[in-house]
Amino acid sequence: MFQSFSATTTPEQGPPRLAALRAEMTHAGVDAFLIPRADAHQGEYVAPRDDRLAWLTGFTGSAGFCIALADTAGVFVDGRYTLQSRQQVALEAFTPVSWPKTQPGPWLTETLGTGVVGFDPWLHTKAEIARLEKGLGEGLSLLRVDNLVDRIWPDQPAPPQGAVKIHPDALAGRSAAEKRAEIAEALRAANETAAILTLPDSLCWLLNIRGSDIPRNPVVHGFAILHADGGCDLFLDAAKLSDDVMAHLGPDVRIAAPESFGPAVMALSGPVRLDPATAPVAIFDLLESAGIPVSEGDDPCILPKACKTEAEISGTAEAHLRDGAAMVEFLAWLDAQDPGSLHEIDVVTALEGFRAATGALLDISFETICGTGPHGAIVHYRVTEDTNRAVTPGDLLLVDSGGQYADGTTDVTRTMATGTPPDGAVAAFTRVLQGMIAVSLARWPKGLAGRDLDALARAPLWRAGQDYDHGTGHGVGTYLCVHEGPQRLSRVSEVPLRPGMILSNEPGYYREGAFGIRIENLVVVTEMIPPEGGDPGREMLGFRTLTYVPIDRRLIDLSMLSPAERDWLDNYHAQVRSYLKPRVSHSARDWLIRVTAPL
Repeated sequence: MFQSFSATTTPEQGPPRLAALRAEMTHAGVDAFLIPRADAHQGEYVAPRDDRLAWLTGFTGSAGFCIALADTAGVFVDGRYTLQSRQQVALEAFTPVSWPKTQPGPWLTETLGTGVVGFDPWLHTKAEIARLEKGLGEGLSLLRVDNLVDRIWPDQPAPPQGAVKIHPDALAGRSAAEKRAEIAEALRAANETAAILTLPDSLCWLLNIRGSDIPRNPVVHGFAILHADGGCDLFLDAAKLSDDVMAHLGPDVRIAAPESFGPAVMALSGPVRLDPATAPVAIFDLLESAGIPVSEGDDPCILPKACKTEAEISGTAEAHLRDGAAMVEFLAWLDAQDPGSLHEIDVVTALEGFRAATGALLDISFETICGTGPHGAIVHYRVTEDTNRAVTPGDLLLVDSGGQYADGTTDVTRTMATGTPPDGAVAAFTRVLQGMIAVSLARWPKGLAGRDLDALARAPLWRAGQDYDHGTGHGVGTYLCVHEGPQRLSRVSEVPLRPGMILSNEPGYYREGAFGIRIENLVVVTEMIPPEGGDPGREMLGFRTLTYVPIDRRLIDLSMLSPAERDWLDNYHAQVRSYLKPRVSHSARDWLIRVTAPL
């Protein structure tokens, strides 16, 4: 069992730890200290050693930060975590703050007024600190300090030492040497001598390796310097590397100890490519202190990694069919149970068991979200032994889950009825479905970004005066991180969508204290043939669906669907039935045929 159900934090741990931090703040001469949910590699997910935000505050969400002052401590969270943060932190010590509506600079200016704000330069990007500094009042200044949480964390875990393994070229679609040569050519064209890579998934993509330093995310912790001649210096503990991996990396990838990274950076000649959006301030400081010119620009691996090769798309499609069959076995099992006999942990355990039965599951792609009734309204709810709620007839059951397979990463959400749905649930579910269908059917001119499509998913909810407080979709890796940039379906995403990008399509609706609804498929951006009568020469893009799992028709108000929406759902279910029927057991096959019959 990959998932555990123990609570990793409790609210009462926070106040004494906050008091100890404040003592260190006084000793360091700072009036405020920033505690991000980040590590030196700036990945979304962190190893236990780097989970400082959770250790201090009790909040375990995947995004957010804390600003500790002498008399208050704000925990900044977005709409996904509003309910969760209130439940996980000690509210007498920590105050949840709505972010990004409230930005840290103005909040510090209003709350602190004057003083010194300390931060660990290894845990914040240059862009992040620049935004903060711009928002600060004249009486506030920033100070780089050693991490103050580390000083008070007596049993802080050791750095991760997960083994590195080879990701086959056949699954990647290109060799590591080809990728290094392509990026090196781009560096030369920009008159850059090297690029410094800090993101774990960039390292893994570039070198066709995978790791086990972060639970649920098969990545390697390390830094790399890719030179304009295609050579690469990789800074990580050599104990992570087997002889086979060393042979795979080859002589052009030179292994160095992590502690030699700083001196190597300072020995470079410029200009050096460094991404202000992902690289720690500390690396910029090293280059500046050595007088080395910096060429600020995107991590050169991010966009090529996002645009999947044909091999990656093919592998991901196969992973989704395998995963879809496991989901059908699970949903058929779920429908056969007496809802009153199940608890949330029973559901999570059963689902992971069906995925494991494929014989190909390497990990789950994130902690399964399984919320029944009011727990479904907690967007990133994680069930524990303390919160394990019974699946009561009449509740909605929201299950958001995924698997890590060698050929792809999956992420799928389905919301199910367990009896007569609560008031308003069917209409809300239908609106969410309409939004998901609208995105699935979208066609748009090349050059548009996620922000241009996000409203399609929300329009049916907006017409009813409803909405949801999260993005409509995130990028997804291929046997890498389930959350991958730069592509997103979001109001704030300005990155043009390109063929080969994989994204989630997951509108939702959440009624606090009652229920949550989310329907999620993964889709891949594809070039589309313009319809007859379209503009000659205008390049059009669209989505091809990758996820094939039945959608619960018991929650659909058919009278609300247009003919085109009914056709989409019937066609989708026909594909689900055709693709998955040969892959499931006889009992699940009967269930599948029944639930995917035409409307």
